Amino acid sequence: MKITVETVIAADIDRVWRCWNEPDDIMRWNAASDDWHTTASEVDLREGGKFTSRMEARDGSMGFDFSGTYTRIVPLQLIEYAMEDGREVSVLFEAGAGTVKVTESFDAETIHDPEHQREGWQAILNNFARHVEAGSA
Repeated sequence: MKITVETVIAADIDRVWRCWNEPDDIMRWNAASDDWHTTASEVDLREGGKFTSRMEARDGSMGFDFSGTYTRIVPLQLIEYAMEDGREVSVLFEAGAGTVKVTESFDAETIHDPEHQREGWQAILNNFARHVEAGSA
């Protein structure tokens, strides 16, 4: 089952692309709620390159690594990757007049309810949009 989330960001494609792929930016937006944060991020943005982000509860009670391998990169347009568990993700960047639509589709996992997964990924994407639009990069 594929799940899709999307947002439209009031920014140019260069800024959106940079904020999506720069580790310092990723550590500022990559969380579904305020009680989580990303404490480390590494990106090797090329086909066959790897990425990882360390996500942790702010109270230190739990954490996990979110990682995978890039399978296709079309600069300023598309990123596809396989997560460590083999699930596939596609992130499409569509530039418009002063905006960028970001559409993220991913294979659902079997542990959590699909709606819960959609809500979590949408929350992270919403944080990304706020980060980009705030101009803090």
